[in-house]
Amino acid sequence: MADLPRTVLISGCSSGIGLELAVQLARDSRQRYQVVATMRDLGKKGTLEAAAGDTLGQTLTVAQLDVCSDDSVAQCLSCIQGGEVDVLVNNAGVGLVGPLEGFSLTTMQSVFDTNFFGAVRLVKAVLPGMKRRRQGHIVVVSSVMGLQGVMFNDVYAASKFALEGFFESLAIQLLQFNIFVSLVEPGPVATDFEGKLLEQVSMAEFPGTDPDTLHYFRDLYLPASRELFHSVGQSPQDVAQVIVKVISSARPPLRRQTNARYSALTALKTTDPSGSLYVRTAHSLLFRWPRLLSLGLRCLACGCFRSRVSPR
Repeated sequence: MADLPRTVLISGCSSGIGLELAVQLARDSRQRYQVVATMRDLGKKGTLEAAAGDTLGQTLTVAQLDVCSDDSVAQCLSCIQGGEVDVLVNNAGVGLVGPLEGFSLTTMQSVFDTNFFGAVRLVKAVLPGMKRRRQGHIVVVSSVMGLQGVMFNDVYAASKFALEGFFESLAIQLLQFNIFVSLVEPGPVATDFEGKLLEQVSMAEFPGTDPDTLHYFRDLYLPASRELFHSVGQSPQDVAQVIVKVISSARPPLRRQTNARYSALTALKTTDPSGSLYVRTAHSLLFRWPRLLSLGLRCLACGCFRSRVSPR
């Protein structure tokens, strides 16, 4: 007798990684998944429905879900048969780039409300059922910025660091219930949203920021960031394929899938746990040796190092 398909709930499916992942799982040749693809604004569901094709209404359904709302989460789960979720993919997230002085605390808190507390809210909702059934899989779309801080991404990186600490801690307890956690840590993901975000912040005023910091942001960081996206940026399809493999493969208690092209940077923390080596190296590359940084990124772009995020 064939196994029943696993119910997969994915947040943030209006575009990017969430959309690609929902479609890839729904098109699984063995029909192992029943996908509930969610988004905050159902007015944006057209692209997903077009990509889903004949899987729509069969192995894929679209539902409204605002991860910042308890009521929305409860309403979404009530529409799932039995309210049972076998695999939860926390993908919904927002970015924030720019000088710290230019952001209000309200803006910073909104990033945490989505990136961190949104994931916590979903986990709290599905955990009772997973614990009762003694099985489940929680996948978190984190970032290499959950491992390494990056200049002018202070708040975004902090939200991803929080995710890493929260789920690493939770994984210890959940192993007792046969529930597994996977953290997927891509680098830059090349989407229309990211391109528009960089364009918008390049024109932003950031009131209250000193001239030197604005110069560093506009004339050093932004050009390096664009080159980084060009050289090592992954497509949403690439990252979605990795998550599909994570979901379908054997599950260790805690699994990290990190973009292999960042191995050199992450190794700096292992070499010097104090963090000074990483900070000094990143500072030197951006402020003292920008040509060396550009050369290194071009080397990556030409394919000298082909590894990206891939299962270990």
